[in-house]
Amino acid sequence: MSLIPALPAPARHLLAGLALAVAVPVAALALPAVGDRLGTTPAEVTAALAAAGCPVSEFEAETAKVEAECTETATGKRWEIYIDPTSGLVTKVEAD
Repeated sequence: MSLIPALPAPARHLLAGLALAVAVPVAALALPAVGDRLGTTPAEVTAALAAAGCPVSEFEAETAKVEAECTETATGKRWEIYIDPTSGLVTKVEAD
């Protein structure tokens, strides 16, 4: 039984495809969360954040942590992402 019985099958398929096409890019551009692995090199971290829709504007590597500042493309909001340089895991995410 269809949730939209008044529409012919091709129209229902088109609507389902459009819904998926809209939902997938939004999920793909999710900001990293604590525990996510971004990488252990500046290039890996920069690429991972760019792929998440948050291009890096500043990158600071210290002994105990790496700090990447990025701007979320969808909202224009600036973020500071802290990464463990040994594991490449995000340790903290905060709005700038």
